[in-house]
Amino acid sequence: MTGLVLIGVTGVFWGTWFSLSRTMYTLPAETFVTIGKQIMQNVATGMSIMMPLGIIGLLVLLLMAGKKKRAHFYWLLSTLILFVAALAITLFIEVPIDNQIRTWTPGSMPAGWEVIRDRWEFYHTDRTFISLAGMACYLMAVIKRYS
Repeated sequence: MTGLVLIGVTGVFWGTWFSLSRTMYTLPAETFVTIGKQIMQNVATGMSIMMPLGIIGLLVLLLMAGKKKRAHFYWLLSTLILFVAALAITLFIEVPIDNQIRTWTPGSMPAGWEVIRDRWEFYHTDRTFISLAGMACYLMAVIKRYS
C-alpha cells in the first residue's frame, strides 16, 4: 500500500514536470495564472493526504524492518529521507509561492512575477527528481527485502 501511495505522489510531481513545468516560462501571464490555479485546485487535497500517508507508511515499514536485513532497512531509510525532503520543499517553498499566485489575476500580476514563477519551477524540478530518487530507493528496498 505504501508503495502505491509513493507512486501516486511521484506521479503527480513527475507528470506536472514532464507535461507542463519544463515550458512554463513560455506561457503568457494570463495562461500561467489560469493553469497554475487549476493545478493547485486539482492536487491540493489529494497531495495533502497522500504525502503524509506515504511518510507514515514508510515509518511503519522501517519499524517492521528492524535491522535484520540491513540493506533493506537503509534503502527504506533513504526513501523516507528523500520523501521528507520533498514534503519540506512543498510546505516551506512551494505552498507559500502557491498562496501568492492564488491572489493574482491576469490584470494584477506583480512586477517581476516571472522571478516568482522561475523560483517555483526550480524547486518543483528539485522536488520531482528527489521523489524519483525516493522511488528508486523504495524499489531497491523491495528488491533487498526479498533477496
